[in-house]
Amino acid sequence: MCLIMKNLIQLFIFLCTGYLFVSAKKSKPNVLFLISDDLNTALSGFGHPQCKTPELDKLASRGMRFENMHCQYPVCGASRASLMSGLYPYTNGTLGNSGTLRGNMPDVVTMSQMFRNNGYRVGRVSKIYHMGIPGEILVGTATRDDPHSWDEVVNIKAPEQHAPGVSTHWSPKDKGSQTFEGVEAEGDDLVHADGMAANHAIDFLKRNKDKPFFLACGFVRPHVPLVAPTKYFDLYDRDAMEAPVVPEDDLEDVPMIIRNYKRNSAIYGVTPELHKGLLEAYYASISYMDAQVGRILDVLEELGLAENTIVVFTSDHGYMLGHHHKFQKQHLFEESTRVPFIVSVPWMKKQHGEATNHITELVDLYPTLASLVELKAPVQLQGKSMVSILKDPASTKWKKDLAFTISRNGGESIRTHDWRFTHWGYGSAGMELYDLKNDPGEFTNFAADPNYSATRNKLKEKILSKRKEAGYSAKRFGGKKK
Repeated sequence: MCLIMKNLIQLFIFLCTGYLFVSAKKSKPNVLFLISDDLNTALSGFGHPQCKTPELDKLASRGMRFENMHCQYPVCGASRASLMSGLYPYTNGTLGNSGTLRGNMPDVVTMSQMFRNNGYRVGRVSKIYHMGIPGEILVGTATRDDPHSWDEVVNIKAPEQHAPGVSTHWSPKDKGSQTFEGVEAEGDDLVHADGMAANHAIDFLKRNKDKPFFLACGFVRPHVPLVAPTKYFDLYDRDAMEAPVVPEDDLEDVPMIIRNYKRNSAIYGVTPELHKGLLEAYYASISYMDAQVGRILDVLEELGLAENTIVVFTSDHGYMLGHHHKFQKQHLFEESTRVPFIVSVPWMKKQHGEATNHITELVDLYPTLASLVELKAPVQLQGKSMVSILKDPASTKWKKDLAFTISRNGGESIRTHDWRFTHWGYGSAGMELYDLKNDPGEFTNFAADPNYSATRNKLKEKILSKRKEAGYSAKRFGGKKK
């Protein structure tokens, strides 16, 4: 009798365990997508020696860092349209900040729309598609949003450069531009844009904790104006800020078409002392944004959602802070194309805290999330699923060997492990070739050096092939047929 009871108990436990396992497998994973605005790789977890990002470092410790992730167009509108569509800019037609993705592709199924179509509750907080910053934050609008992508939306209204506090302008030449404007602001985190965004994201999580969700939360910092509460400025010693070290003649060998574009000496006149203040404000803005990420992730944990929620953090593109004597974006140097990228998949614990140097692109995010949650993605996606890398950061199954980024003036660039090749005017206005193994700072352009002609020609063929794959046509975008 005792043996019979023992067997029955074991059977009961087995059946219960099996049921729980099946139930867990059937539970749809949630997705929390966090994106910062105009953020380069100035994160402590990505090796930056001065910027403090403890919350994102925590996220990286329970996820994977992608240290060679590149955007498809280093400007907000085009990059975000590409990321959300899984398509290169030439294909989706968004080349800059004008227009909308839906206007260019009426039938596109966006990344969040895929989740919405499959029963997820889908929300947007603040900037996901292009939004004029600070203009639309000041009035609380999002005129270039895509309503098909969301069940619910929240637009943030915040004071931005009008916030009370110590305001500074760092450009003696470009005094009318917000590019060099910042505020060491009064008030706590919640009276400024990213604190408000975090509050609304937390509210969404609390209301939707019992159903599968996809939540996209866009932080506007460190996009200018560089507004952050005083306590984040207090984290930094302005006098200790270290500007990028750049050879004085760095731009003398780049094509004339981009030589003076956003060049400090020609347009901004930022002095070394002013430069330190700008860097302090940029890092303070990042630390403020980082704290809001932490608030959201803490609530995710408190609600018991962390073990079933994929978390993605990235930026739309990089940002120049005096690199190559230039500021802002739309350049095709490493600091402009490369972005921080962290993916936390709770059940892939073996790889938590690891990093990969595989070349990846933001266009790869859409198919990756589809694969992770076992949803059928549109067949026309041009990115590749990164699940093989998430399973093994040194995976030999990952075959992508270059990243493709385009920009203004017919600029097209490919980044391989060892080289960057860029041409302008769709190939008619000059070339750049950088040996990344020996010149990671991209200071010496070898495009005109006959000793590098074989490498240059090989990479030129690659860029022409890649642009065709990415949807380029001379009839649609200009330039010569190749």
